[in-house]
Amino acid sequence: MIRERTSAGLAAARAEGRVGGRRKKLDAAKRHEIAESVLSGRKSGAEMARLYGVSPPTVSRIVGQHRAALA
Repeated sequence: MIRERTSAGLAAARAEGRVGGRRKKLDAAKRHEIAESVLSGRKSGAEMARLYGVSPPTVSRIVGQHRAALA
């Protein structure tokens, strides 16, 4: 019964336009800037991670997603 009420509440929230979960720390423009800077060689992944306050694996994931989108 609890599961049913929870899923019904989540469905009602989605119907009203609300989305659950944590907000992204970086918007699309920042993600693009990180990927372009690392791929062009202007900055290293570690430098971009420190600059934007994220972890190096996050930068690697962003760069990988950007490469996949280009291919």
